[in-house]
Amino acid sequence: MIANIVKPGHKTRGVLNYLYGPGRANEHTDPHLVAAWDEFVPDPGRNPTATLAQLADVLDLRVKQAGHKAPKNHVWHCSIRAAPEDRHLTDDEWATIARRVLDATGIAPADDPDACRWIAVRHADDHIHIVATKVRGDLHPPRNWNDFLRADKELVTIEKEYGLRQVPRGDRTAAKRPTRAEQEKTQRTGRATTARERLRTTARTLLAAATTPEEYFRLLEGSGALVEIQRFPSGDIRGYKVALAGDTNAQGEPVWFSGSTLAPDLSYPKINERLAAPDTSPAAPPESRAWRRLAQATDRVPELLDHSEDEAGQAHITVLAETLDILPLAAPPALRPGLLQAATAFERASRSRIRAQHQQALATRRAVKAILREPAPKDGALLAAVIDAVLLAVVAAQHWHRTRGHNQQVEAARQAAEHLRTTYQAAAAEPLALIHKRGTQLPEWLRRQQAATVRRALPEQAEQILAEPGWPALAATLAQAGTAGHNPATLLTEATATRELDTATSISEVLTWRLHRLADLTQRTTSRAPAPQSAPHRPVHTDQQRRTR
Repeated sequence: MIANIVKPGHKTRGVLNYLYGPGRANEHTDPHLVAAWDEFVPDPGRNPTATLAQLADVLDLRVKQAGHKAPKNHVWHCSIRAAPEDRHLTDDEWATIARRVLDATGIAPADDPDACRWIAVRHADDHIHIVATKVRGDLHPPRNWNDFLRADKELVTIEKEYGLRQVPRGDRTAAKRPTRAEQEKTQRTGRATTARERLRTTARTLLAAATTPEEYFRLLEGSGALVEIQRFPSGDIRGYKVALAGDTNAQGEPVWFSGSTLAPDLSYPKINERLAAPDTSPAAPPESRAWRRLAQATDRVPELLDHSEDEAGQAHITVLAETLDILPLAAPPALRPGLLQAATAFERASRSRIRAQHQQALATRRAVKAILREPAPKDGALLAAVIDAVLLAVVAAQHWHRTRGHNQQVEAARQAAEHLRTTYQAAAAEPLALIHKRGTQLPEWLRRQQAATVRRALPEQAEQILAEPGWPALAATLAQAGTAGHNPATLLTEATATRELDTATSISEVLTWRLHRLADLTQRTTSRAPAPQSAPHRPVHTDQQRRTR
């Protein structure tokens, strides 16, 4: 159940005309009062002799009595909507809900004879509108600050008591939704999304690519957006606003949006804080490839979320969102739609009330930006490993938010994970088929050796893994890791040490990509098979053994 309290207005009759009218698409049916401050209030929906003018006059009585002391915008308007799957509430139930919300918000406290005058109108099965005039009987304004939060808190209790769907609540960090006017303008122009949403997507993507605030503004201007930077008298940047070229108001002027109205983390102070953080992380080795570094850095995110302070955890989630924003630019065209959907969904999960310590995630951020300077990998296994790592990190972010009660972020991460799973399946199909083929061509003694390794390292999951269709690909990966000088059993233990496998659809497939990242096998193309071993007793040296030889 959701409450929507709109900006106060000054025309009581105008609101009533809408509530008792047909609606914008003739969606209003049987408008009538379900409750009011007085049982004798005239109801134009039920009493043929009652008029809207009469109803407006009785609502405005105290406003007129207060004269110049009355607030200019005296109309308080709140709609309350049930979830689509909720049962239809009766008029009496809606009346009780209206009274409880009015009491919680301070507009009309229970048993207060001087409370504001109000009505609750129902013109559809799933919602009501509450209208009140903000002058009390003592001709003073009501004490209704924080009315939305108070109403929302009361609705949480009502949902539980009435057995309704418990709607995920936010923490006031969500991006502002497009207004009705923006949505109608979008429909008239035949566009798929509003100007606000297009600018938000563009700004987030370019912010993920930029290394400095100055570069961010240059990229914005280069994207075709109009950019205007505001400065203090000292010349320092105070803020900025953007507009879409060709998007104008009735006067032919550009429709501007400040960064903060696009999203809270797109304000200039937030951008400057993120991009200006001192980078003290060690530089990547010269031979390190950007996509491999990104896969390895993202692979560490779940463990970092489990063992970091909240502020550092929020920083890693912010960088994870940047990864999702960047991938549609860098990935092959066939994968871009799914990646863009995932990035759009995860945008809500990228923010919370926890302040990010950005310096804790600078190494990962540097790896994210570096992939724009390197073409998408021709090695399908590397690309699949990156997307798989991002998917695991998004699932970990979902768990991180859930343990902290961030309900909207949990749902956003869940949606992003669904899009990523679909994209991963498309990206992984061909490279997995190649690895699987190599696994079926392994000598029988080598397959038995890898099976023994799995039973020794993962005794509880071994039989399930060996029975899965993905087992040959895992066997080939274990053999490749052994040829590269790694201990396969140690790698398997490391791959499962900090992350559970119970929710994996295919454990063997998940382990295949984890081993590729841990052993850095993605630097070898999937077309190169591991060198054949001549005998089953050939020793495999661990990294430590190799160093001491």
